[in-house]
Amino acid sequence: MSHSTVAYQVMWNRLISVVEEQAQALVRTAFSTSVREAGDLSAGVYDVEGRMLAQAVTGTPGHVNAMADAVAHFIRRIGRDNIHEGDVYLTNDPWEGTGHLHDFTVVSPSFHKGALVGFFACTAHVVDVGGRGFGADGASVYEEGLYVPIMKFAERGKVDATLLRIVRGNVREPDQLIGDLYALASCNEIGHRRLIDMMGEFALDDLAGLADFIFDNSRRATLERIAALPRETATGEMVIDGFDTPITLRVTLTIGEDRIVSDFEGTSPVDRKGINCPKVYAKAYACYALKCAIAPEIPNNAASLAPFEMVAPEGTIVNAVHPAPVALRHIIGHFVPDTVYAALDQILPGVVPAEGAGCLCNFQVSLRPRTDEPAPRDAIRSEVLAFNSGGAGARPEFDGLNATAFPSGVMTMPIEATEHAGPVIIWRKELRPDSGGAGQRRGGLGQYMEVGAREGHEFDFQAMFDRVDHPARGRQGGHPGGATTIARDDGAKMRGKGKQFVPHGRRVMLALPGGAGYGDPKARDVAAVKRDLARGYISAQVAQEVYGLSAEAIAEVAEAVRRGEPMA
Repeated sequence: MSHSTVAYQVMWNRLISVVEEQAQALVRTAFSTSVREAGDLSAGVYDVEGRMLAQAVTGTPGHVNAMADAVAHFIRRIGRDNIHEGDVYLTNDPWEGTGHLHDFTVVSPSFHKGALVGFFACTAHVVDVGGRGFGADGASVYEEGLYVPIMKFAERGKVDATLLRIVRGNVREPDQLIGDLYALASCNEIGHRRLIDMMGEFALDDLAGLADFIFDNSRRATLERIAALPRETATGEMVIDGFDTPITLRVTLTIGEDRIVSDFEGTSPVDRKGINCPKVYAKAYACYALKCAIAPEIPNNAASLAPFEMVAPEGTIVNAVHPAPVALRHIIGHFVPDTVYAALDQILPGVVPAEGAGCLCNFQVSLRPRTDEPAPRDAIRSEVLAFNSGGAGARPEFDGLNATAFPSGVMTMPIEATEHAGPVIIWRKELRPDSGGAGQRRGGLGQYMEVGAREGHEFDFQAMFDRVDHPARGRQGGHPGGATTIARDDGAKMRGKGKQFVPHGRRVMLALPGGAGYGDPKARDVAAVKRDLARGYISAQVAQEVYGLSAEAIAEVAEAVRRGEPMA
């Protein structure tokens, strides 16, 4: 039965709604706070060849765009003759999944009237997979946790009990992880049910016609956007902290008639510690950066992503191969868009934002009863992962967003959720004045945080920060964002990355980085400067010395704030 263009468009929109419900089911049922509170997940539907038809709006580009390549690996590993109704497959393979062992990808075949019509897939970040724990301290992937190759979680509806026993025996939070695996499988089932309802409603026996419609229109629209661009080549570069030594990311961007190629030749080699990035994850963010700038309104699928190509020599930190340690691959991956934008800004000025905080400002706290003195009887062991964000870079027409993660899109966890997960205390969490880089458009603010533990506990603090030595750079005369700082409350220095012991009663003091500014600060609208001052985003000193606000105007703002009068 053939369908009209209008009918196919309705079905396409319906598919996007189906996978969004799939993702929301995962948010509601997941055990890990990283999924429930931060939205560190992805969900999508695929055709019988493993090509992504649609993705959920909820989720991260690193997961979604990496997962776009993953389903084909599942089909190859499982074998088409071994795919049955009621099956569920899973893996946390960094190179055939989404980049590190802490992400589990679950794939479920979808059958309609006894025939395979497609697949649903989803990914979630789990708090613990054993090994050294979430952090960059490992020297190889073997140290970073339990590895589960592509295999069957369930066959014809029956869960593999042996697999579950092995997983439970190798992780610190077994109930949480097993619960997450069931949540991943369940959300795929929700997607499957909604798909079958849709196919019945539109009298579809398969998805071939709909897939052709989605791919043809997406490919054509994306190529039109690329064809309208200048045929130019530019090179972008940035330096970030790395683990012990700085890392250089370099990309040469070439805009062709029907593709854009990001070539990372010249990027630093693989690091000895776990900040290395498998190519699948770096590619996900390189494609995402370009799609945001060039074709943001075209839905993500296999065809709309295909014209954005990424190449990198094996052994570079953006194409780390097995057995390189990759636990914190997101740190490198999240800086890929700013590197790509450094090149794209030379070709399309006035389009891309200034640099932002880049990678998520995450930390994990491994709590245990104090060992310096007898611990209270209610002291416990616990693993608490906290997702936090610095400021986003200023945009050509707008200020940067405060404490907002770009490019990952992962949400900051509420204090209540973090403290509910274990005996951790967040003593302070507030915006950091003057951390947003000055400019005609101001960079987004970072945050101040103070982290401690409940009475009777000590902890290891696993730092996952960057921008300590290399703050975000401005564009077109904009100033840099504030750098990351980390120290104990007794003045003891701490490193930006790695597991570090914090004794009983001590706190970790964090200043998370700000985004950079865009344009000359002297060109900033005076009303905007006054508004920033009234809100506490900038100090009186910065308002006067950087933006040129007069002492009289500063006094007027102070008086207005005292009276509770809103600033225009």
